Amino acid sequence: MPSGWTGRVDPETKGDSRRWHQVIQPLGVHDAPGTAILGFVCDEGVRRNGGRVGAAMGPSALRKMMSNLPVLDAAPLYDSGDVHCLDGDLEGAQARFSSCVCRLLDAGHLVVGLGGGHEIAYASYLGLTQHLRQSRPRVAIVNLDAHFDLREQELASSGTSFLQALRHASTIGLPLDYICIGVSASANTQSLFSAAQAYGVHYYRDDQLSLVELSKRVEELLSWLANVDVIYLTVCLDVLPAATAPGVSAPSARGVSQEALELLLDAIVITGKVRLLDVAELSPPNDRNDETARVAARLIHRITSGIRKVGHWEV
Repeated sequence: MPSGWTGRVDPETKGDSRRWHQVIQPLGVHDAPGTAILGFVCDEGVRRNGGRVGAAMGPSALRKMMSNLPVLDAAPLYDSGDVHCLDGDLEGAQARFSSCVCRLLDAGHLVVGLGGGHEIAYASYLGLTQHLRQSRPRVAIVNLDAHFDLREQELASSGTSFLQALRHASTIGLPLDYICIGVSASANTQSLFSAAQAYGVHYYRDDQLSLVELSKRVEELLSWLANVDVIYLTVCLDVLPAATAPGVSAPSARGVSQEALELLLDAIVITGKVRLLDVAELSPPNDRNDETARVAARLIHRITSGIRKVGHWEV
């Protein structure tokens, strides 16, 4: 068993009572395709963006909470280790993480990135583009987040990832759509809304995602994704209300309810186009009673289980 995975062992009963910590294995070079966990031990981007640091401890806390998740299928589950940001070298860490993501995707794995700050997003995106290489499918980044993260800054940070991705895609001729779900009007300046308009970003504000309106939003979202070939799904935990997710770098004043968020995630997963997932901004020093980590583990479990039910995920 890889380091950090430990948990409950249920007594023998009829049926499968195994949990993730009982089946996860270190990833080998020639292992069969499965779900591969990859940590990004970094909050340099959060520091540069003026947020509450602590996200570097996120991968360890997430592994602890995922340990007791029940096994729902026979697909292999692997721990691919961590990429560390050393001496503030965010760009170097992103390059190493993207290379790991590319290798995992090349081997046919479903990659689950564990942040770390949301600077993980640009690294995940780069890994996906490296994997796609000469092919040019239409890619959508679907970001569940209170923030656009389209900041124009001298140094890259947790707030610049999607501007970097859009610009990079333009330079290599990759068709890229950016969809941001859960945007807070009180946490994004007018310049960020203007940038979203300039880049043709599809988005929903958090106050547009009540359960009453959700069926209409899901229908619109699916129409946005209809002509997309590949989805990179990224969840910034500050999209949730602060009462649900207190342990994040920038707690949300409103957020999207967990019930609505899960239904939105289900709709994205059912397209069968998700190839890469990450969860960002868990800040364990600010997480009372591990509440945010528990929610994050549940979301990862729901998404990965849903992807397995949909079927084949290789690009």
